Amino acid sequence: MIKHADIVFGLSWGDEGKGKIINAICDKYDMVCRWNGGPNAGHTIYLNNKKYKTHIIPSGIFKNKKSIIGPNCVINLEKFYQEIEYLKNEGFDTSLVKVSPKTHLITKKHISYDLKHLKNKLGTTGQGIAPAYSDKMLRIGKLAKDYLDKKYIWDENLYGKILCEGAQSFWLDINYGDYPYVTSSETLPYSSCSLGFSPTKIKNIIGIAKIYDTKSGVDPAFPKNLWNNPTLNSIIKLGEEYGSTTGRKRLVNWLNLDKLIYAINKSGINKIIFNKCDILEKIKIYKIQYSGKVLEFNSIEDMKYFINSKIKKTVKSITYSGDRTYI
Repeated sequence: MIKHADIVFGLSWGDEGKGKIINAICDKYDMVCRWNGGPNAGHTIYLNNKKYKTHIIPSGIFKNKKSIIGPNCVINLEKFYQEIEYLKNEGFDTSLVKVSPKTHLITKKHISYDLKHLKNKLGTTGQGIAPAYSDKMLRIGKLAKDYLDKKYIWDENLYGKILCEGAQSFWLDINYGDYPYVTSSETLPYSSCSLGFSPTKIKNIIGIAKIYDTKSGVDPAFPKNLWNNPTLNSIIKLGEEYGSTTGRKRLVNWLNLDKLIYAINKSGINKIIFNKCDILEKIKIYKIQYSGKVLEFNSIEDMKYFINSKIKKTVKSITYSGDRTYI
């Protein structure tokens, strides 16, 4: 029986540090369930000063939680087994990993199409995500239940307290993002119900953002001249802003508070966590974009006060966190 479901969701363009937060809070949950996307996403986790990365397996695996890959995800079998082997070699209990029988598979044909037609044009990760979802909608996709080792097939039973793990973010959502520079799945919190629970079971929606904005791949919202800004480039180095899946540098810009407020209002979050606040403290420059202007503050505290004043009416809990630690 399900007690309640909490949702961790990205408010920006991905790479907000969702995996770090999930790892920090999942002790009190029974299951951690990924509801969207595929190996185009990535989570970086630090445990005892050692870095771990996953791309499709939920972050709950690092805390010995039942880790579910839901029916609205897509998986590459070869990479799935590689990730299982990697986690097993690192000492984690991979018997906790289960995949919905309804999850669709990414094939070599999907990857080939992505690399040839989508990667350079749209800045995809080249993992075959969009073609896999296309085949799903065309009713010609391949299901995990027919190809995956049966010991990894989920019995579709949800129980206890569930933590729903989002991949990508608001501005990459297929419906609400900067189309066509979006992902191929629904990233907003409501789509977590595709795991198989009622919306009435949702208790908390936890939105994750960084104190500055980043974007992997192509998007007109991040013009190429940003590469020429030495201050923003210093954030790339200090914040280690490199894609978990591709390793490519992420474009950086000052936090767009207007877009953040829009995402907050549309997604219905009641808690927000800002990551990587210590990076701005290292460069001692505190800027945001608001109402078409770039505003600069004398300190991180002044900047926090301004942000809080704009979002505290809709968000009950506001937390500011460092790079590798969750406060």
